[in-house]
Order: sequence, then structure tokens, then C-alpha cells
Amino acid sequence: MKEKTPKERLDTLLVKKGFFESREKAKSAIIAGLVKVDGKLADKPDIKFSPDVSIEIQQSLPYVSKGGFKLKKALDEFKINVTGFIAIDIGASTGGFTDCLLQEGVKKVYSIDVGKGVLHEKLRKDSRVVVMEGINARYLKEGDIPDKVDIITIDVSFISLLKIFPVIKSFLKKEGIVISLIKPQFEASPKDVSKGGIVKNIDVHLKVIENIKNNLKDLGFYLKNMTYFFSKEGKGNIEYPTLFVLQEKDEISIDKIKEIVREAFSNWKLLSKK
Repeated sequence: MKEKTPKERLDTLLVKKGFFESREKAKSAIIAGLVKVDGKLADKPDIKFSPDVSIEIQQSLPYVSKGGFKLKKALDEFKINVTGFIAIDIGASTGGFTDCLLQEGVKKVYSIDVGKGVLHEKLRKDSRVVVMEGINARYLKEGDIPDKVDIITIDVSFISLLKIFPVIKSFLKKEGIVISLIKPQFEASPKDVSKGGIVKNIDVHLKVIENIKNNLKDLGFYLKNMTYFFSKEGKGNIEYPTLFVLQEKDEISIDKIKEIVREAFSNWKLLSKK
């Protein structure tokens, strides 16, 4: 009986097959959503596959990960020019937000992530990037970052934004702004999250956003604007890039929030049916 060929980690396979010269580069490409195995997107470097699987590397993105598109959409829709800004990027991961900020003209980014070895090599080599790995942002202390910054971006998973915002105000200039991703799947009650981690109930989305809005208002952050983002295939969750400021007069109305969420759901459902 012919022995089965042992399976190997995907990042190792990519190096062995000559797609990348190192496992770190392979890992970055996988996390960035550029690798398909047998026609399906593979987003975890440690999943094991047989060496004879079909592997496809998709065309390179303008950013090191798809996260860059989310921030770019927010900057464009909110009409924010970040040229010359100093920034903090919380939950940097591969560096999609960091990359977008740099391409938009930011002069320095403190790139923070709880993980290690994930930030793309291109960004590690960029003199404008201060790499802060292995740091849980909720435990940041005054003095950890020497600059007062113009903008803080936040893209975190498996933790509520309500655990992050209390510590960031001391790093922000008075006229500074925060762009964060509201991810309902990590803010909602577990009973409201369906199998696969999808939050399909529009009322849950509205409840999550209103809860964040009200709680952050108590901390002195005011939700000024928001938009929405989901994959072009309509799969996965709707996420909400949101703009927070320190001036109450700029606060968005609940009616406007409802309008944006309804539009998001309408477009998401259209794509999901295709």
C-alpha cells in the first residue's frame, strides 16, 4: 500500500515550491489574502496541506494587506488629509493600515500589535515606522510613546474597542482624530453571533454601534462620521470604519447612523445573493 505523503504547513510549502524566499514573506502573503489553495482562499499560515495541492498567488495589492482598503475608504469619505501627521496604528498585524497611512503622507507611525513577527518586512525597513511588537494596547502607559499624535487608527479582533479607548486619549493631540473599525462580531453578545462568526441581524449592529457611541462619549470621544466595508463577494461581516473626535459639536445623529447601517445591509444582501 502506497504511503501518504505527509502534510506540511502552508507557509513552508510556499517556500519549498519557490513562491517565496522565506517563511516570513510567505506568512505575510497568506495573512494578506493573496494565497489560494485548490481555488479557495487560505488565510492561516499553519494549516497543513498535501504537497500536491494546487497553489495560486494572486496579484499583489497596493497595500501589504486588504486592511489598507478599509482605511483608504474612510480617509476618502471623511475627507481627511493626513500629510505630515504623526500616527499610532493599534492592531497593526501585517500593516495594512500602517502602509495606507504612509502612502497618504504620514511622517511617522507607531505600529503596535500584540503579536510578534507579523508586520510586513517592507514596513519594518521603513524609517518612518516605529515597530512596537508584543504589546497589548490596552496596557499602554504614558511615556510608552514620546509623541502627541494627530491620528490613531484601530483595527483589533477578539477584544472590544471599549477596552482600548480608555488608554489612548493621553497620546492624542487636542485636535487629534481616531479612525477605528467597529466589528460587531467582537462587540455583540455571543448569543447574537451566528455560526461562522457572522452577525446577520441589523438590530444587533445598531445596538453595538449605539453602545460604543454612548460609552465613548462618556470618555470624551464623539462619533463624527462612519462608513461601512465588506468583501466584494458579500461574504463575512459588515465592518464600520468610524471617525471619533474630541469635540461634541461634531457628533453624528442616531438617524444618520441608522441610515448608514441600512444602506450597508442592503448592499451586503445584494452581493450575498449573487
